[in-house]
Amino acid sequence: MSKDNIDSLFKNLENDFDIENPDFGHESRFLQKLNTQKSITNHRSKNIWKPFLGIAASIALLVSLFVFSPKEDTKINLADISPEMAKTETLFMTSLKKELENLNSEDMPEYQEIIVDALFQIKILEEDYNQLILGLKEQPNNQLVLDAMILNFQSRINVIQDTKEKIEVLKKSNNQITII
Repeated sequence: MSKDNIDSLFKNLENDFDIENPDFGHESRFLQKLNTQKSITNHRSKNIWKPFLGIAASIALLVSLFVFSPKEDTKINLADISPEMAKTETLFMTSLKKELENLNSEDMPEYQEIIVDALFQIKILEEDYNQLILGLKEQPNNQLVLDAMILNFQSRINVIQDTKEKIEVLKKSNNQITII
């Protein structure tokens, strides 16, 4: 815009400007209204969470009812199928727990990624095992399911052994680097 256009704009608006002074005490009245508005806003912000707390409590109650409600026993006891299978399961579970404790005793940070990967693989195998148990419930005398359960245990032990071997290789390579 040119200077002439701006000058003409101000000349046209010359009588429209508010040049009146506010009444005496205007500032104190304004501050009082502002403080009142702040206290109302603070009061509202404190009360805004009450409905959400009620909703959260309701959800917590529903979740606890769902989690702690009695459930149908979906697991079948292997001792009901055969005492030999129960002994086999106990043997494998004892061996797995011992090997997992040994594996978890490795506290070096460079081994943690390998250990976490092994634990993830074992978790997948455990989920497969739970599916096999459901299959065993449907067909208690199915030899294929029993064989698959034993193979699942062996696979978990193999994962642990492979992980231990990887850690040993890393330890040896670290020792060789240290010696050099």
